[in-house]
Amino acid sequence: MRGPALRILLVLLVCTSTWAQDYPNRPIRLVVPFPPGGTTDILGRLAAERLSAEYKQPVVVENRPGASGHLGAQQVAKAPGDGYTLLAGTIGIHAAYASYRKLGYDPAVELQPIAVLGEGANIVLVPAASPYKTFGQFMADAKASPGKINYASAGPGSSVHMVTALFEVMSGARMTHIAYKGSGPALVDVISGQVQVIFDNLSSGLPHVKSGKLRVLAVTSEKRDPKLPDVPTIAEAGLPGYAATSWFTLAAPSSLPANLVEKLNKDVHRAMATPEAQARLDALGVIFTPNTPAEARAYFKSETVKWSRVIEAANLRLD
Repeated sequence: MRGPALRILLVLLVCTSTWAQDYPNRPIRLVVPFPPGGTTDILGRLAAERLSAEYKQPVVVENRPGASGHLGAQQVAKAPGDGYTLLAGTIGIHAAYASYRKLGYDPAVELQPIAVLGEGANIVLVPAASPYKTFGQFMADAKASPGKINYASAGPGSSVHMVTALFEVMSGARMTHIAYKGSGPALVDVISGQVQVIFDNLSSGLPHVKSGKLRVLAVTSEKRDPKLPDVPTIAEAGLPGYAATSWFTLAAPSSLPANLVEKLNKDVHRAMATPEAQARLDALGVIFTPNTPAEARAYFKSETVKWSRVIEAANLRLD
């Protein structure tokens, strides 16, 4: 490469580098594609708060629920790749999208990870007045009477939906899915007894266990959760081999330049590693493990394979 073409390339490289150094010089919009009250919202607001302190610029959370998170995710995917529009993502957006065949965007192509913000267990919750005292009782009834039990989710294809679908595939149980636009409204109906069970994120469900409004039957993770040491795993409670967790991300349009992705990755790690942020994550039951953008991309791919198999086995077609 010589002459004008080389000069143009050098100018672009210098401009991109300067752009990253100056970033951010105005408020950032963080899209949470679910209603307030769920784990994605709680974690997104924590990340926004800590990045605001890091950058001395507002990071404004905007809740854009709809289509199981894909409405907000699509808006971010189509936004300019300048770092001023980011996404709080989930399994449903990044790895379980195969259940939708008519999305208006391609999450695997049009979104890229900045970091996996954290991972946490889900918990099997029933109303306080539920007749189910143990997970074994619940599973036996779900298997014996297909369609009798209604279960809530944060939306079709959400992490709450997927960990429940995995339970159905592995156990042979069949329940009736009641989809909501986030865990917040779903929990309201489980508490009232309108819906009988939810495999919710620990962070959004645990406060209702502590208040006595919900009963926890099991945790979905491979090992018992330190916050619920007396609660068995699903594997311990009668379904050997079952293990699943929910994970949450910070993502951006795929057009965001690599050097700005790297900067954001390092900045969010630094912001989330503060003692205050770590204490908040611990209270949420979310484990934050620092990872590079490349490691996050590889994780997305492996999780997409895992959940695509569940989608196929359960014949989950949502459009």
